[in-house]
Amino acid sequence: MEIYNPEQALLNARREFGEHGGVAPSISRSATFTVMHPGTMPEIFSGLKGPEQGGCFLYSRQFNPTVDVLSRYLAAMEGTQSAICTASGMSAISCAVMQICKSGDHIVASESIYGGTHALFESLLPQMKIKTTFVDITNLEAVKAAITKETKIIYTETMGNPTLKIADIPALKKEALKHNIKLVVDNTFSPLIFTPKILGADVVVYSLTKYINGASDLIAGAICGDQSFIQELMDLHTGRVMLLGPTMDPRVAFDVLQRIPHLPIRMREHSRRGLAMAEMLKKMKVKVSYPGLPDHPQYEKAKELGNDGYGAGGILAIDCETREKAEELMEVLQNEESFGMIAVSLGYFDTLISCSGSSTSSEIDIEDQQKMGLSPGLLRIALGYTGDLETRMEQLKRAVKKVLKR
Repeated sequence: MEIYNPEQALLNARREFGEHGGVAPSISRSATFTVMHPGTMPEIFSGLKGPEQGGCFLYSRQFNPTVDVLSRYLAAMEGTQSAICTASGMSAISCAVMQICKSGDHIVASESIYGGTHALFESLLPQMKIKTTFVDITNLEAVKAAITKETKIIYTETMGNPTLKIADIPALKKEALKHNIKLVVDNTFSPLIFTPKILGADVVVYSLTKYINGASDLIAGAICGDQSFIQELMDLHTGRVMLLGPTMDPRVAFDVLQRIPHLPIRMREHSRRGLAMAEMLKKMKVKVSYPGLPDHPQYEKAKELGNDGYGAGGILAIDCETREKAEELMEVLQNEESFGMIAVSLGYFDTLISCSGSSTSSEIDIEDQQKMGLSPGLLRIALGYTGDLETRMEQLKRAVKKVLKR
């Protein structure tokens, strides 16, 4: 398996300086751009010229200089030929999937995915006559059995939301190749930890809102893939990103750009705390799931597929068994211990806590939640890195003792 160093790849990416030599790139807020010669505009419209063919820009719904810089950095980090940024993670997922699939096509998807993605596949795409079969993505035989002659995509999250199942991307790629279908991977939970393209993914999607941005102050998404696929997405006549128009604001792109250099530092600290707290909870005999614990079902697979030095992430799940217990624990963690905040999302510098079944996975009906192994009392803790680790561990320990161990 190819060894990939995403930090070095970022360092090797072409550096973009500001308009007057500033160390930070300029924010280009213009909606439209001047061409110097009349013949250039038809070349841009026909796809002969663009950002990669002489730095030509036309209109910011298509390409924008600031957003283009972020796209280049993300492509470098992910080991893909190209990337395109969008206004949200869901727009990235929707555009990527609808670029590949047409009416009558079929998707095999992991059952352990974000609730919004599940709703897209289960409720919206069938209106376009695109059907989805949900499977346990860690069961390769179930994946094989679900593939039909209409299947165009195998869709998974590298680290499943919220069950933290780890997808065997190389094995899924082998199956995809047999049937000439695309492997689309959402890596939102695990940037730098895994590099899905290097492992075999055709397309990698992100909610940049989470770890990559890291401040919970903006919404953004990205699609990373081969140059030809990104060009398809931006085609003036059929490109889903071009026609549906989930345009990223250049100010948002600038903010994300400024945070990418310290993403490796942040991910290592999220992971350090994740492992320390998971090990503590395990010793307390709490039902905790964390990919860095040896008893996690895909522990060895995570080590095999992961990039060295980034750990297993900053998300752990505690099974409180009932929603009432989960809510009681959240109450204590936030309002008595000041351990974190009751809020959805992840990747923030403060800890965010939510009961997945009644929040970020609430679009999935109860029967399907049970099939995917989502307990009604599963508490997802997206660990931040504020405060010293020892104090945070003591806060968590006291709360758990009070609610779950009494």
